[in-house]
Amino acid sequence: MWPVPNSLGCLDPIRTVLTAAGVFAGTNIDDIIVLTMLFLSARASGQPKVWQVWAGQYTGIVVLVLLSAGAALGLTTVPDNWVGLLGLVPFTLGLRGLVIAVRSRGHNETPVPAVARGLAAVVGVTIANGADNVSAYVPMFRSIGVTRSLVAVAVFMVLVAVWCLAGSWLGSHEKVIGGVQRSGYWIVPSVFVLIGAVILVESGVIGRLAS
Repeated sequence: MWPVPNSLGCLDPIRTVLTAAGVFAGTNIDDIIVLTMLFLSARASGQPKVWQVWAGQYTGIVVLVLLSAGAALGLTTVPDNWVGLLGLVPFTLGLRGLVIAVRSRGHNETPVPAVARGLAAVVGVTIANGADNVSAYVPMFRSIGVTRSLVAVAVFMVLVAVWCLAGSWLGSHEKVIGGVQRSGYWIVPSVFVLIGAVILVESGVIGRLAS
């Protein structure tokens, strides 16, 4: 008789890829909104540069993965109770954008609708928006082992490109760009303020500070 193949062993890489893809998608749905706003700003005002959005997204995700891997190996600890404070990053950037918009009212020139004006700002927003992802990545890395974790990280890197392409596509329509050029100095910073506020509230940081 022919030997029976180890079907479970054959499925392990597929399961790892599907698990990693599911975890990434589930924890980064809201990142599509952030990326769309960043690409809209890039096309409407030139800030940040398109390459800075890509590089910032990749850098931020790599930082989150490294923190998660370190925590999974017991090399680092992630202060879950206060990680939500990172929500101050998009909140502050958005608030600054709104202040600039208010000061520019009545001027003939249209204020720059950019909120994240460079690579460092994009990295900060990416980390802040994905900080809660660490709580999902750590147990996954612990449960699947080092080899499969490397496969999962490779899947993450591919999906970062997919997310950037999706955000770029959503932010590439001429009518949308035209709308942002007309009123983006209100829309873009307002979205970032909202994202920061959601991170602060959902993480429970506001409650802990109040108590």
